[in-house]
Amino acid sequence: MTVVAGTDPRDFMKDLPQSRSGRLLHNELGRRWPADPDHLATIVRYALLPAGKLLRPIMTLESAEAVGGHPDSVLPAALSMEYIHVATLVHDDIIDADELRRGRPAVPVAFGTPAAIVAGDQLIFTAFASLTECHAAGVPADRVVAATDALATAGADLCRGQLLESQLVDDPDSGVAAYLEVARLKTGALFRAVCQVGALLGGADATRAGQLANYGEQLGIAFQIRDDLLAYEASTATIGKPTTSDLANGRPTLPVLLAYETSPPATRAELTSALHRHSTDPATHRRVHDILRATRALERAREQAGDHARQARDQLHTLPDSASRDVLTAIARWATAQSR
Repeated sequence: MTVVAGTDPRDFMKDLPQSRSGRLLHNELGRRWPADPDHLATIVRYALLPAGKLLRPIMTLESAEAVGGHPDSVLPAALSMEYIHVATLVHDDIIDADELRRGRPAVPVAFGTPAAIVAGDQLIFTAFASLTECHAAGVPADRVVAATDALATAGADLCRGQLLESQLVDDPDSGVAAYLEVARLKTGALFRAVCQVGALLGGADATRAGQLANYGEQLGIAFQIRDDLLAYEASTATIGKPTTSDLANGRPTLPVLLAYETSPPATRAELTSALHRHSTDPATHRRVHDILRATRALERAREQAGDHARQARDQLHTLPDSASRDVLTAIARWATAQSR
């Protein structure tokens, strides 16, 4: 995939699944998960396919190539990142009681909550099994061990972030710092791992792997802020899940927290009430949106996403010039592009 300077990052992301890395991953997922009469395999296939942007596994492959590695030997690890990501989506839909994912019934709705829990667990175990395949593909065992440790550490952080997020429900006084810690743990940790794992398996030394890990973590925070902004900038059809999900779950996202910080008591009371009601009422969502616009909370959240995306790009400056570095840079630019 050639990244052209000046290309709109939103157009770049639309084309990313058709890139060389994207096609490689799509083909391998289809090969590994054919139609199967086994019920568990059917549920896992439903969760995985049709695949989304495959952003995380593509980043694994590009991180490996950016340090001189070969995508074929890292492909199983890249797939493992998609397995972990999709497992978190399945479990998130259970926790949040969301009924839509990628524009169709979420796994818990389609197959029931018990089956969804098992399918998510299956994806996690399959991820680690897939990661170990890299040794048979020619990656030295010590690098596979280091990559496994990086993924397991990220998984533990992700769980801590999920629990911390649940403790902040209904609490706009929790503040921006707590929100950013959730974003770092819940989203940044997996982004950190997908880049760190790719770099380690691709042959990077500790310094280079650390740079790519930092790139991923900062990008993940920017990505989480962008995701939270989509609830107020995009439609359900665009994002594939209800735009009212965060309010329905009493979740104080960054725009709400920024508006709360600068609002008078009466407006703060409105925001608090909107969170406490756990409402899916479009009128409540519109009123919160009006408050966010009036307080410039959306613009300020976008600025914070931009700061984290810039910190991510800064980690790439010392990498050798390559198409893979260009792709990673373009992904960071996309993280702060407004939806359309």
